[in-house]
Amino acid sequence: MNNSDILSHVDHTLLKANASWEEIKTLCEEAIKFGTASVCIPPAFVKLVHETYGKTINICTVIGFPLGYSVTAAKVSEIQQADRDGCTEFDMVVNLTDVKNSNFDRVTAEIAELKKTAGNKILKVIIETCYLTEAEKIALCGCVSDAKADYIKTSTGFGTAGATLEDVRLFKKHISKDVKIKAAGGIRSKDDMIAFLNEGCDRLGTSSAIKILSGEESKGY
Repeated sequence: MNNSDILSHVDHTLLKANASWEEIKTLCEEAIKFGTASVCIPPAFVKLVHETYGKTINICTVIGFPLGYSVTAAKVSEIQQADRDGCTEFDMVVNLTDVKNSNFDRVTAEIAELKKTAGNKILKVIIETCYLTEAEKIALCGCVSDAKADYIKTSTGFGTAGATLEDVRLFKKHISKDVKIKAAGGIRSKDDMIAFLNEGCDRLGTSSAIKILSGEESKGY
């Protein structure tokens, strides 16, 4: 798997609290140059990125991020605003308080409402695996599938741990055929990226892919 193939699956990400416009511009210009799947950026930058780069870039943003316990109406409003600002993909965080109370019908209903709001644009559902039991992960595969979201995503990158191959394998057993997988959090090497893609992930969320792969190219790898 060559570097271009890998990068075509990467959501080039910058979500730190103190991100500057200069850093966001660098992220976007790298994404355009190297052909990443998208940039994943804070909602506050979506409109400016869209105005600056237009249709040359696929813009992803986060919803209810990173803790997920915003009420559904607030998450709906976030999607509506990001949509108006030019966003094309949304990565939402499930309400983990509902998960821990086994209110999976509410989780499904919220995801379905957000997918309805997103329409034909991509909705990825972050379940934050580091906080979940195996039974909860399996139940959430059902929620994401039943709500007809486009992706299930492992992690925010702000939790206590990130993606694991074991969780990706578990997802594959329990999601519907129409749901894709995004791994995020702790992906820090080319070997990591290849392993997750080979395991069946369609997207990878990482801030370091271009740096890692560009460094390899400069060394002649």
